[in-house]
Amino acid sequence: MAKFIAILLLFFTASASFAQGEIHPSHAALIAAYQSETSAARRAILAANIERWRLIDGDFSGRYLIVNAAAFELTLWDGRTPVRRWPVIVGRTRTPTPEFTATVSGIVFNPWWEIPSSIAREGIASMVRNRPREAARRGYVYQDGRYRQRPGAGNALGRMKLVMPNPFSVFLHDTSNRTLFANEDRALSHGCVRVSDALEFAATLLAAQPGWDRARVDALVESGATETVALDQPIPVYISYFTAEPDSDGTIRFYPDIYRRDLARAPTPDRLAAVDFDRDDPSCRYADHASEG
Repeated sequence: MAKFIAILLLFFTASASFAQGEIHPSHAALIAAYQSETSAARRAILAANIERWRLIDGDFSGRYLIVNAAAFELTLWDGRTPVRRWPVIVGRTRTPTPEFTATVSGIVFNPWWEIPSSIAREGIASMVRNRPREAARRGYVYQDGRYRQRPGAGNALGRMKLVMPNPFSVFLHDTSNRTLFANEDRALSHGCVRVSDALEFAATLLAAQPGWDRARVDALVESGATETVALDQPIPVYISYFTAEPDSDGTIRFYPDIYRRDLARAPTPDRLAAVDFDRDDPSCRYADHASEG
């Protein structure tokens, strides 16, 4: 009970912080929803997601990116305002996308793919050894003790990737298989985040820099040259996992807990109620009246 009271005090403190402009508006919307919610299951899920926001050490001024793996969505924000959204593909349940923060310092166009050894063992290494012509056709090579894939239309990273160093070797990038964005369930990767319309995404990030637009991005890609373009102003990227988040119309949307992380994050006495919660039910999308006005 003492832990539950401490959580409630945290919520009220966070509410005061929002009034002073200190926390993210999505965080504040979840707090408001929690305070008015009567369903134990929904409260458990809201609490889990409020805790996720609490753990993000974020700077929400200027431009930044938020990937919500549970929603299969990437959003570019400017301060407290969402600018644009893109569908994404995230890690499969056995290779989930981790939650972390990084800094995007640039964009690599026509990238080489440095193939992780775990992926190479799934078949690429065998192909290079035993079917060299097929491997060459697909751009796979073995150089300096590692497997790589040449830049090109068939490259697994597509035509761009972000420069965003992190301990997980997880990146945002294009893909050569863009038909998968039509899937409703897009937990399909080895952990990296594939971005729909990735060249438009890259052009959007570069638009604030003199001389850069979509035409220049396309020309660079068509040249076939591998080139890294630095961002004049590096921007944070938050790789997150929110199974509840507000929509633009003042409702809270719940997403399937594809990685089964909610129970570990919900610090409330009724958290086990979330196990049987049907998030596909239409009632999982409801108006957050407490945040109106």
